[in-house]
Amino acid sequence: MITPRDSIGQRSETVRRANLAAIATQLHLDGPLSRSELVARTGLTRSAIRGLIGEFVAAGLVNEERSDSLGAPGRPSPIVTPNGMSAVALGLEISVDSLAAGLIGFAGEVHAAVRVERPRGHLAATEIVADLVEVATPLLRRAEAGTLMGVGVAVVGIVRRPDGLVRLAPNLGWRDVPLGEMLAQALGIEVPIFVANDADLGVLAEHRRGTARGIEDAFYLAGEVGVGGGALVDGRPMHGAEGYAGEIGHLPVNPEGLDCACGSRGCWETEVGEHALLAAAGRPRDGGPEEVGRLLDAAAAGDPVALAAFQRVGAWLGVGIASIVNTFNPRLVILGGLFARIHPHVIGPITQRLAVRALAASRELVTIVPAALGADTTLLGAAELAFEPFLSDPAAWLAPRDGEVHLASA
Repeated sequence: MITPRDSIGQRSETVRRANLAAIATQLHLDGPLSRSELVARTGLTRSAIRGLIGEFVAAGLVNEERSDSLGAPGRPSPIVTPNGMSAVALGLEISVDSLAAGLIGFAGEVHAAVRVERPRGHLAATEIVADLVEVATPLLRRAEAGTLMGVGVAVVGIVRRPDGLVRLAPNLGWRDVPLGEMLAQALGIEVPIFVANDADLGVLAEHRRGTARGIEDAFYLAGEVGVGGGALVDGRPMHGAEGYAGEIGHLPVNPEGLDCACGSRGCWETEVGEHALLAAAGRPRDGGPEEVGRLLDAAAAGDPVALAAFQRVGAWLGVGIASIVNTFNPRLVILGGLFARIHPHVIGPITQRLAVRALAASRELVTIVPAALGADTTLLGAAELAFEPFLSDPAAWLAPRDGEVHLASA
């Protein structure tokens, strides 16, 4: 039986956990902050901030140091600095032509990252998992005991989030692959493993650390061979019933178009993906990023065939982005991957198509920009996914650890 006193205690513990989460999130997103800044950002009292920061210090997650007064009256507010190696996440990425792993610390510091190119083609999931574990193992050795929060995995496919099952990854040749379970067994570590679509993690990374910071409604659109999208609506990621939302590359746009790897016809990615771009320029469809680089060089030199190819793909990009603008009403559309590389050559035709296909009320609010985080956008998003349980409830990690801690006096 729960007594009134028990109920008060439970409410107090709920409030404490929420306050710890608020502090952890601020430090993770913005790095070193003074106690005064944390008071302003969280709305907590100075005494509450001091007590809660003490818990983080005792656990070795942060250090406190006195700040310089800079001539201001009164006692300077201590600076709270995240200890980047005290809590780390392993980010993994499976793309069409590369595998990547990164060890990312509390507050977003990248301690190590490696990317390995691989030939395109359909490989068994067991082979890719084995290769990915080989890439990740040296990074795992760098994580000190007890500091690994979890593993986040970005994959170019449709993912059932609750268990990490990849329902379909046509450009990898996968169908119903239990990726989360396979990685848990192969890595042999007792931390949570979270698997998600790469574009969903792209919008998460750009929202926390890239060009969408402070934006509540954004859409991340990434393209290589395939095309994927991730939506942020009212500050929250849109996943769908099982995590399948955002497969914008399979939006049917051309009834007379080409067959798609998903089994349908006329999907958007058949008009704007890498294969479509290279084919439009009369170049080998399977030329890969290197051939795209040569095409960019040709366009920069004024080659009319290259410029016409970018014009065509840009126009089709505008068709699909108009649907995104009309449906989601974002303030920002972020172009990642291939689309970030070709942004200068396609933004003109995109804008022209939006002018005639997007509703004026929504079109006037949206800006289209390349991703700010570069080639590792989705890798960083994978690490952010692994950090989410810690950020939402850091209390479980706040047991004091061995070693010296530094708590500044008020």
